[in-house]
Amino acid sequence: MVSTVTPNRTLRILKDATKGKYGVLAAIVYNIEHITAYVRAAEAQQSPLIILLFPSTVEQLPSLVFAADAASRSASVPISIHLDHAQDEQQIRKIVRTLPFDSIMVDMSHYEHTENLAKTKVLTSLCHESWIAVEAECGRINGGEDGIADTGDLEALFTAPEEVEEFLEAGIDMLAPSIGNIHGDYPPEGPKLDFERLQSINKQLSGRCLSVLHGTNDFTPEIIRACIDSGVVKLNVNKLLLACWNEYIKDNIHKNLTELMTGGIDILQKEVERWMVICGSSGRARTLL
Repeated sequence: MVSTVTPNRTLRILKDATKGKYGVLAAIVYNIEHITAYVRAAEAQQSPLIILLFPSTVEQLPSLVFAADAASRSASVPISIHLDHAQDEQQIRKIVRTLPFDSIMVDMSHYEHTENLAKTKVLTSLCHESWIAVEAECGRINGGEDGIADTGDLEALFTAPEEVEEFLEAGIDMLAPSIGNIHGDYPPEGPKLDFERLQSINKQLSGRCLSVLHGTNDFTPEIIRACIDSGVVKLNVNKLLLACWNEYIKDNIHKNLTELMTGGIDILQKEVERWMVICGSSGRARTLL
């Protein structure tokens, strides 16, 4: 694991969330407007926040990483920058050398278990040399989104106890289990999560690793709170927050650009603040500063 002597913003945020028994939004951004809305929401709610970028976004617009980093460092609350679902080994090696990420999800879950574990171990060591915290996916979560390799043609594998131990031995800092969650949208009946499995996994982790949940599209506040009560501290969110942004842009595309951007930021900020209250992270930044 990353040394506790050298501060890592992501780990500091999540370890405090573990102690306080609340969840932290880890929110995907695609542009400056999203970053602006998220940081404003975090400051308004005095909440910690993790900003996520997909590898595809980094390839398209690497300057967005520096913008997110600058915004996080000038904010009045703790914010970290995380690379989500990094699946290309060469890209990870390049990013570790060149971009200011606090943490990276080394996602080798599209490989079979043995190869997934071996690659994860090597890349975790590489990231730790630069004091970058590492997240990994244990088991296999079905679905795909935004440039992520779709695992829908592979059988979803629920996380098993022995796999948890193997990934902990690889030295990861954060674990994303497969408990019936999926990337992308859920079927009409909605999410069907195995909370008993999630609670068992977090009991097994016993403070040795931080718990992450992917696949939050279509989650209700009740499901989010149940996940937090089961030990999850990092909640990856995309559509859950950005649906209101997308709808606003579609309905107001006739407005001039400045008005469109301002309105979108305001609406997104309010939605982010709402979910920060639901996650219990509002007001918690004061304990981290």
